[in-house]
Formats: sequence, C-alpha cells, structure tokens
Amino acid sequence: MSLFGRALFGAAQTSRTLWFGAQYSLAQRLAPPLDGPAPAPGTLPGWPLILKDLRGLQRQDWQNVENGYYPPPADIIASPIKMLRNAARFIKDVPAVNLRRRLKANDDVFHDVTTARRPRYYMQNFHYQSGGWLTDDSAALYDHQVEVLFTGGADAMRRQALVPIGDWLRVHGAEGRQLMDIGCGTARFLHDAKRAHPALRVMGLDMSENYLQKARRNLRRWPGAFSMVLGKGEQLPLADDAGPDLMTCIFLFHELPRKIRRRVMAEMARVLKPGGRLVIVDSIQVGDHGAYDKLLDRFPMAFHEPYYSDYIRDPLEQLGIESGLRHHNTRRAFFARIVTFDKPNRVS
Repeated sequence: MSLFGRALFGAAQTSRTLWFGAQYSLAQRLAPPLDGPAPAPGTLPGWPLILKDLRGLQRQDWQNVENGYYPPPADIIASPIKMLRNAARFIKDVPAVNLRRRLKANDDVFHDVTTARRPRYYMQNFHYQSGGWLTDDSAALYDHQVEVLFTGGADAMRRQALVPIGDWLRVHGAEGRQLMDIGCGTARFLHDAKRAHPALRVMGLDMSENYLQKARRNLRRWPGAFSMVLGKGEQLPLADDAGPDLMTCIFLFHELPRKIRRRVMAEMARVLKPGGRLVIVDSIQVGDHGAYDKLLDRFPMAFHEPYYSDYIRDPLEQLGIESGLRHHNTRRAFFARIVTFDKPNRVS
C-alpha cells in the first residue's frame, strides 16, 4: 500500500475517533449517575491509556490491510450526510435510554406480540436501548450506538476475525466454501467478509426479523451469494458435521446466560464441518488486560447487561475444548478478545 493510502487511513481513523468520541462524551454528560460506590482513585484507566490502546488497534487494522487480509474499509471516507443523520438519531434517543437507566426499566419488549417465538432472556432492552432487538428503528441505530460506545473502534475489532479466517482460506481456498455468522445482526461483519473474499458464500442467523431485513439490504450487492436465517444459536437448523466450513460469533456470548452460552458453543461445534474453523469475537475478560479489569466490573452498572459479570469470568477456551474443538489461539484487540478454534477431522 502507498504512503498516501496509509496517511489517508490514519487521518480517517483520527477523524472517526473524534466524531464518535464527542458523541460518547455528550451521552456521558447526559447520563444519570451510576449506582454503587465510586471507584478508588487510580483504579480505572484514563483516557490517555484508552486512546493509546485504540491507536494500537487502528495500526493493527491497517497492517492487516497491508498484509492482504481485507481491503480498506468501505466507509473510510464516510458520507457527511449519513454521519449527521445517524448522530442526530442517536442523540434523539439518548433521553429515552437515560429514562430506562433511572427507572431500571429493561423489559419494554417483553410484551411484544412475538414473545412466544423467542426465549425470555432475549426479550430485554439490552443497553437500555429503545426497542430491544425488535424494531426497525433499533436495527437502524444499533451499529452507530456501538461505534459511539467504542469511540469508533467497533468495526476494527470485528475485522480482526478476518485474520484467522483469512489464514484458513489461504490454505483451503474460498471457492465453494461457506461462512456462517451466529447472531449476525445487521451483517456488518459479513459485509466485510464478502468484500475480502468475494467467492465465499455467507450465511447469517439471528432472532430478529428487523435486523435480518437490514442485513439483507447491507448484502444486496451480492445477490444469490448469501442467505439469512431466522433462528436461535442454541438450536441450529443443521445436521451434525454438515454445516459451514467457517463460523463466527461476534459480540453475542456476553449477552447470553451461562447455560445458553454452553448450548450455543456446543451447537456451533456440532454443525461445523470437520477441519473447519470457528472464530469468536467478544468483550475482553478479567485478566486479559489488567488495566481494564475494574472497568469491566463497572460496565453493567451503566448498561443493562445482565449476563456480563458472569461472562467476563467464564473461560471461553475451556467451553470450546469441552465441546470437542481444538483451541488454536486467543489474542486481544482493544476491548475485544479473538478466540479461534479448529474442529478436528474425523478419523475414518
């Protein structure tokens, strides 16, 4: 890649950090105070440390581009109109989110007419966000909300899954291969996967019809090369060993109860083709980066994340091994951990 390309990427990422960071600061100023005792001085990481870590993620993101794992982001030069529209939608929703925080109201969607078709743990306002996962407005706003939360680093963290996927495809080839993303949301990650590997067929599974509708729109430039399935990760509609060659699960596990977390891992291991690869991207856990440990414990105080405190102490590596997978490696990227498993080939 040219020096100009690298400079453009760096400038775009700096602008991204400033843009989403400003919205984060505004939302924090408007948010109600957290319950519980204030943290002892010096126990939480300051912004200089967090921003230094974010810059490290951005450098790794560009290194991955230079190493051929994926092309530069499609929105490296984002539409100003789209950016302003999304920011306005986000800021407009902040008072409703803050009201739920003050009232500890997290079940607005429990009485939705579709409740009977979804498990109880799913029918909550995670993050106190409006509509839970069950409205078009939520699907339109979600990706922007997550970028604000991570000051512009969410997409870059997701893209780290394309490194172990790319390593696997360099050995096995992409032609005729399929990638399935469990809890795909709006297909933000699958869009990046298709751009990196046009020959790869992709499939997304999610419990939200609204999010799947947006996912189809996000992937419409590849008609016939993707499929979207309404379903649960703990009950995959595939036969043993007859699923995709590659599977991903991105920022889902921390929103699952412990029992369901184990079922989802076992289901992914069950359907993945022998010789295939599973990549999980999710929040870091206690011990992954000691400077952030206290911040992880405080996160559920600000956002409705009922299973997060359990998740950050639940070793994903062991869950995969117990499900019959082989742990390949684990690495950290900002606030994400990328855990890679391989499924052994069956001995005939």
